[in-house]
Amino acid sequence: MPTYRPASLSYNAPAMKTPSRPPLPPEIRADQSVELLQALHILTRDGKLNQDSRRKLKQVYHLYQFIEPLLTEVMTRRGNLTLADHGAGKSYLGFILYDLYLKAQTSGHIYGIETRPELIANAQDLAQRAGFERMSFLNLSAAASIRDAALPDSIDIVTALHACNTATDDAIRFALAKKAKHVVLVPCCQAEVAATLRQTKAASLATNALAELWRHPIHTREFGSLVTNVLRCLQLQSHGYQVTVTELVGWEHSMKNELIIASHTNAPRNTARKRLEEILDTLNLNALRGRFLE
Repeated sequence: MPTYRPASLSYNAPAMKTPSRPPLPPEIRADQSVELLQALHILTRDGKLNQDSRRKLKQVYHLYQFIEPLLTEVMTRRGNLTLADHGAGKSYLGFILYDLYLKAQTSGHIYGIETRPELIANAQDLAQRAGFERMSFLNLSAAASIRDAALPDSIDIVTALHACNTATDDAIRFALAKKAKHVVLVPCCQAEVAATLRQTKAASLATNALAELWRHPIHTREFGSLVTNVLRCLQLQSHGYQVTVTELVGWEHSMKNELIIASHTNAPRNTARKRLEEILDTLNLNALRGRFLE
């Protein structure tokens, strides 16, 4: 099937039904550009949503409800904002944030950070056609993004939507280095902690009754995923962030469903760091101290 590429994208026309356009799915927001959703292949040319696109759009819209107050807080306080989307992929989140919020503003910039050059090229092309001038897409690794001159020294908001395994930790490291005011994470496929639990399981079982929590392989995977996000929350708290954990959408839509929102309030840090160290020690995870205790 040929790729649909509109000759031009118009974002100024009001959202309304016209004789030439069939009724849109009820999930589409009235202030959302239909042409953008078509260019992102979320909507088909005739304005339809398939099941996968409907699920994806529901997640992004729901995430937007959490991010919009953070955008408003920063914009009100500073009159400007910078947002970095780490592991941006096809940049669905960045484009929808720009379309629903930043296009109505006179300032603010979104950076999409991604390691796959073909996705960067596609995003750059779409941003140019859409006239989204305050979007940049950078083909950078996690480590390189911290020091690259194309990014400012500080970033107001860092997002990472379904950043797989340690990519979420990379986003946290980036946020800490850039002194982010807000961090919004939807972790995915946490495997590193589970792998370490597996390697040290025999030693843990010999000395710690709690190791029964991850004796069986399926429990190792599930417990490892839970512990990973607990450690991430404590890491953020140990750097002065206030952390909230909730569901992104209903479990029927995605099993990778945990949403972590952190805002820097310079909250007390010592207790969180102490508990983080104790958990690493108790669960025989000291091999990961460098990742979570930076």
